Amino acid sequence: MDLLLIKLALQNLLFFGLHFEGKNNFPAQLSRKEEEECLKKIAEGDTEARDKLIVHNLRLVAYIVNKKYPDCKDADDLVSIGTIGLIRAAETFDSSQNNRFSTYASRCIDNQIKMYFRKIKHKQTELYISEPLESDAEGNSLTIEDIISSDINVEKTAELKIESEKLYKFILEELDDREREIICKRYGIANVDGSVCKPMTQREIASNLGISRSYISRIEKKALEKLRAGFEKK
Repeated sequence: MDLLLIKLALQNLLFFGLHFEGKNNFPAQLSRKEEEECLKKIAEGDTEARDKLIVHNLRLVAYIVNKKYPDCKDADDLVSIGTIGLIRAAETFDSSQNNRFSTYASRCIDNQIKMYFRKIKHKQTELYISEPLESDAEGNSLTIEDIISSDINVEKTAELKIESEKLYKFILEELDDREREIICKRYGIANVDGSVCKPMTQREIASNLGISRSYISRIEKKALEKLRAGFEKK
């Protein structure tokens, strides 16, 4: 995958973030019938159904983080990491096995978070879009790039590119300098000065800017609310 698609994959994570306002205000869980309809469409290659399934299971990520890691100071970062596990679950779930999606997704989410903790035991870890995360049954390495952007077609890529251009426009027009800097560092998006960095955790940004992580969290939340409002107006 070229640099453009890697950048689009990162922005796709940000688009998911714009669907909710906070840990206590996630989209409602799908009913059993709605979930079955989504899974049927996903099996037919419907990427919009896949995205709907992901968005309406984001509260599952927050539940697992709150239940299993209540003392973690970086809960927002764990939600981001757990969301990658949720995306992987939506990409790989086999509905023919007669299992509930939530059961399978819970394992993927928790495994993704545990993998993160295993890595930071040995070194300070950043989340790279092309970094191998694990290996599949055949021993082939899986990356975030593979998980998020598998089976991307030209039409979907073009659509996402258009939405990405809107996002850049809103970042320039709706955010102040501090909000823009934090959003660009948080999601690995090019800033107005042309600088680009790998996605950073809130703690890393706080250390880089010399301010508290809780302040970074408040600014990020406010900036996402502004961007969400911009998309809703359009």
